Amino acid sequence: MGPKRGRIKIAKVDIAALLALVAALISGVGDVVRQRSAQEITDEEVGHVELLRMSLRDLRWWLGGGAAVVSAALQAVALGQGSVVLVQALQVTALLFALPVYAWLTKKGLTRREWGWAVLLAAAVAVFVTVGEPAAGYQRASLQTWAVVAVMIGPAMVFCVLAARIWSGPVAAVLLAVVSASLWALFAVFTKAIVDVVDGGLWALLRTPELYGWLLVAVLGTVFQQSSFRASSLTASLPTMTVTEPLVASVLGVTVLGETLDADGLEFIALAAAVAVVVVATTALARGEAATMVAGDGRQLTGSRLAVAALDPASAVVVGATSQA
Repeated sequence: MGPKRGRIKIAKVDIAALLALVAALISGVGDVVRQRSAQEITDEEVGHVELLRMSLRDLRWWLGGGAAVVSAALQAVALGQGSVVLVQALQVTALLFALPVYAWLTKKGLTRREWGWAVLLAAAVAVFVTVGEPAAGYQRASLQTWAVVAVMIGPAMVFCVLAARIWSGPVAAVLLAVVSASLWALFAVFTKAIVDVVDGGLWALLRTPELYGWLLVAVLGTVFQQSSFRASSLTASLPTMTVTEPLVASVLGVTVLGETLDADGLEFIALAAAVAVVVVATTALARGEAATMVAGDGRQLTGSRLAVAALDPASAVVVGATSQA
């Protein structure tokens, strides 16, 4: 019997792109829900633990947390189907989903500047994905490769942490943000390896070295993330984190996992331009929202607002708007 007519075969890369976009959408919506919950729980200045205790009694916080879990699971599946470069590039679109959702919930429109940067970001991501055509490489890297990565990245991270103790304020915030974002980039690459072995069962997973690296960088990433937010204004740390993570993850995808971008000549120039626009637009959007968080209604970001950012740094991009709701 011949193949059925009319059947459409969907490539893995298309599945990965779709899953990554859905994950970004869910993440953006969940971010807004959690931030609205955190901002409306109390007007008092409370610490991280107290804010978390109060949040646990709010259904919206649980809905937002559930969205984060679903988003992370979809990203993991997407990494199993496509490249780290592709998935990380599409994750920045969470910004594009979060801002309009917030505007709709609060009945407050976005500014022309925000719309302009959002359109540029969407166009640049589209160009990067269609022109570059990121292709997956290996699911896992060898221990020798990871040893080289450790030798290259490890001292750089130690230097950033030590330097953050010498130079305080915005410089320290940026340095710690780079460390945190780099750790979360490693988390994405380790996730791809874990997805590759999870079908083998629990024993196969426990024998996978990447599992322990995955757990370690998650803990350290969270620690340095909070340290960066506490070091100085979010206008220094938040844009740095937002831009650095996909860049480092993409570099690791190419150098460690052998992922490729199919571009040369004029296509390479267009690709480089798209990357530059993504960096600038993402930084502008993140910095704009962080500035709103700091300025607010004339008060500094302290107490409960700082606790919100530290508890949920990935969604801190939209807190600036919600702080005025």
